[in-house]
Amino acid sequence: MKANEKKKKQPAFDADTFLATMDSGRSIATYRKNQTVFSQGDSADAVFYIQEGKVKVCVVNELGKEAVVALHNEGDFFGEGCLSGQPLRLATAATMTECAIMRVDKVAMVRVLQDESKFSERFMAFLLARNACVEEDLVDQLFNSSEKRLARTLLLLNEYEKGSENPSIIQILNQDTLAEMIGTTRPRVNFFMNKFRRLGYIHYKHNGGLAIYKSLSNVLQ
Repeated sequence: MKANEKKKKQPAFDADTFLATMDSGRSIATYRKNQTVFSQGDSADAVFYIQEGKVKVCVVNELGKEAVVALHNEGDFFGEGCLSGQPLRLATAATMTECAIMRVDKVAMVRVLQDESKFSERFMAFLLARNACVEEDLVDQLFNSSEKRLARTLLLLNEYEKGSENPSIIQILNQDTLAEMIGTTRPRVNFFMNKFRRLGYIHYKHNGGLAIYKSLSNVLQ
């Protein structure tokens, strides 16, 4: 090989392939929509990785009031609190769609984090991004109106192709879930969703989907 020959670019680390080829400590299960993955108060003994689908994480207080604290998509981890010594689950995780989810035992997860630097980098990057999102959510709750919080939530749920002006089509969350996510009531969510529709920021599809346009970001200005 010539001295000045450029080295071949190394392929990006593939978390799916790595997790799928672990020697032990993992299992994969399929879930129906609205099925519980783990419940608040369960033993925290594993980390979960979403191969397909969407999952919501919610907490319930002593009065039975529920709040959605996180939404997770394909490629996300959840349940990582067990790695910090959390003995019991502090929240409930339930599927929002049909899902394929990998369960990695706590012991196995700790082992690969210690032994596999590429995986550790991938996992740390995910946690840092999650932490930044939590901070943004806190600022949103403290300083923004419920209308702006709803618009921001819809935009976060939405995914655009880079450079594309076409709206993304997402599965409609029921308005009770949206209300739990932004800390308001269902009638307020319904009022703002109708307002967004009249302004042309969103559009309900015949197949049950919701088209979200980038112009919805005008609400945040």
